[in-house]
Amino acid sequence: MDNVVMKGKDTLSASLAECFVTIGSRRYNFMQAISIEAKIEKTKTEVPILGKTGKGNKATGWKGTGSATFHYNTSIFRQMMIDYKETGEDIYFDMQITNDDPTSEAGRQTIILKDCNINGGILAKFNAGEEYLEEDMEFTFEDFSMPESFAELTGFLTN
Repeated sequence: MDNVVMKGKDTLSASLAECFVTIGSRRYNFMQAISIEAKIEKTKTEVPILGKTGKGNKATGWKGTGSATFHYNTSIFRQMMIDYKETGEDIYFDMQITNDDPTSEAGRQTIILKDCNINGGILAKFNAGEEYLEEDMEFTFEDFSMPESFAELTGFLTN
């Protein structure tokens, strides 16, 4: 039997993605994004098990966190912080991220992060020694879905 390997063309181009942010009834094409990463971490509790010297682990929940780096040329997140400062009302938003490299047989994947909430952010910035300005943002999210998932590559499933 031949050893099946992934084709180089099936890797995903890192820049062939899109990101939309929905705040209230307004949807923004977040084309300023340079990189975004969203993670889920399961919360686990150690549980004793009769007859074993070690403990087991039981998942008891999860938390969603994320980070983004983007060009410093939009004020929407600063405005969210100003609104929170002035009214005490925190603002939650949704973020839709799609990877889509037409060369790859993997196809498209879309993840929707729901009820995102920024942890803080940069209010003002400059750096005379740099070519352009960028900023980082940390956030949490309360829920997520995957309306589109990557296709299984040829040879991935073996049984």
